[in-house]
Amino acid sequence: MNYKDFFTNRSTSEISKDLLGRTLSFNNGKEILSGTIVEAEAYVGVKDRAAHSYGGRRSQANEGLYRPGGSLYIYSQRQYFFFDVACQEEGEPQGVLIRAIDPITGIETMTKNRNGKTGRLLTNGPGKMMQALGITSRKWDLFRLEDSPFDIDINHKRKIEKIIALPRVGINQSDPEWAQKKLRFIVAGNPYVSDIKKKDIKKNHGFI
Repeated sequence: MNYKDFFTNRSTSEISKDLLGRTLSFNNGKEILSGTIVEAEAYVGVKDRAAHSYGGRRSQANEGLYRPGGSLYIYSQRQYFFFDVACQEEGEPQGVLIRAIDPITGIETMTKNRNGKTGRLLTNGPGKMMQALGITSRKWDLFRLEDSPFDIDINHKRKIEKIIALPRVGINQSDPEWAQKKLRFIVAGNPYVSDIKKKDIKKNHGFI
């Protein structure tokens, strides 16, 4: 399967769920920084009040969402950058935000990039994850995944004990319908999930 097929052949929520357990990696030119995706969040286009494309909004800033599935939509808020992949066909502005990874390789470099942060704090949120990977600009916005230094292993994934669907984080509560939709998917028990409680963390990180 190629990226185009993976990111277009079913609903965006299903794609988000299927990304869990797969390896996200970034080649910084010196080494590969990587981790297992443990939290992903679906944004389902013009009807989704939480989506950057709600109501058909389109600008240079969110153009990545309108590109064909498998295109990168990298955006910034405050000093952080976020990694989103467009889903569905060109012109249908849906996407999945990768919110957290369980680090595999390049951990020493990630720690330096995060100014010495270690353990759960290394990559337990979308902005932290990108900082750990050393991303400090929108340079790769609009690129196809296969034409970028990023990679998502769509051919292999770790076996997961349990996936939980939860409401998304930081959504405007003035719209309870979209604030409460369970479009955030997590590996239950993984310590790198952004808002997990210590009592819910499993020693096996939620993998079989």
